[in-house]
Amino acid sequence: MATVAAGTFTVVTSEMLPVGLLTPISGALDVSEGTAGLTLTVTGLVAALSAPLVTAAVGRLDRRLVLCSLMVLLAAANVLAAWSPGFAVMIAARVLVGVGLGGVWSLAGGLGVRLVPAAAVGAATSLIFSGVAVASVVGVPAGAYLGDLAGWRAAFLAVGGLALLVSAAMAVLLPPLPATEAVALGGVLRLAVDSRVATGLAVVSLLVTGHFAAYTYVRPVLEDLAGAGAPMIGTLLLAYGIAGIAGNFAAGARVGRRLRGTVLVIGAVLTASLLLVPLLGLSVAGAAVLLVVWGLAYGGVSVSTQTWLGLAAPRAREGATSLFVAVFNGAIALGAFTGGRMVDGFGTRSVLWFGGALALGAVAVTLLGRVPRTNAGS
Repeated sequence: MATVAAGTFTVVTSEMLPVGLLTPISGALDVSEGTAGLTLTVTGLVAALSAPLVTAAVGRLDRRLVLCSLMVLLAAANVLAAWSPGFAVMIAARVLVGVGLGGVWSLAGGLGVRLVPAAAVGAATSLIFSGVAVASVVGVPAGAYLGDLAGWRAAFLAVGGLALLVSAAMAVLLPPLPATEAVALGGVLRLAVDSRVATGLAVVSLLVTGHFAAYTYVRPVLEDLAGAGAPMIGTLLLAYGIAGIAGNFAAGARVGRRLRGTVLVIGAVLTASLLLVPLLGLSVAGAAVLLVVWGLAYGGVSVSTQTWLGLAAPRAREGATSLFVAVFNGAIALGAFTGGRMVDGFGTRSVLWFGGALALGAVAVTLLGRVPRTNAGS
């Protein structure tokens, strides 16, 4: 399970790396910060498209072999990003990151049920998705620190090397994982007709779009509103990430028994933290407190919404996971793109209001929509 968590950590670190490096990337490649945010938009969009396509394309191939191959592709993509002499090459590299991300995440998200006894599936899923939260702790802040010390290109090279190491670890430590089902693309798309699946996907879309509209531009937000310098931004992102890990495991411990309640708390706290940043985050101390609360809330999003989709389609977990990953990463792309346009056109405060409004919409959908039953009746 730890090896699979290392895989999710590496793919999410690769996806999120530009967040902590947005300012130096935009300067080096001679584009605006809003345009530099397209490095996240493109990756999320490609991951959204590739998740169901890769899952269908690999058919009955052994999942261990597929995961190892995708990690090698991720390594090559990060090396290309580090070399990129211009923005077009960087975008090409980020397309490849999207392919690797969509494939790894869609396959890894459904492995908990195959690697541990039934009673431990909830904890195993939390462990797999702890890679997402730990990526916020070690990945994005470490990338920001390394970028300040050795340049942003060194940060991409480091993550490329990590991807190769994880691929080797998967090859050695994972058991053979023959496919339990051949996932047809049409079958994946038909899952979205189920009202419980559709409601879950709507919640994912609203929460993740709102979060990434704001979080993609958290560095310029902290610079403009709180006056934070580069070293302090790394520290603040570290605090955010530590809170995210706590939020991941707190949500994972509760969501299997109280799905609706857990998602409602996450949405409400995320709404409040985003809307309060422009009001109370005007100093480093105020911004730090709100980032910790933000991290606690968002840290539980992946595990709770993945659990939602798994409960909604228990007989088609791999297909449901690929659909989840598609919507999740499509929302990342939409959030990053919309946030970039708003930052360039209306300033950094606008993305926080926008993100808070979408998170509030997720609360409404959770209250009104159909939620899968849990052992405690949801």
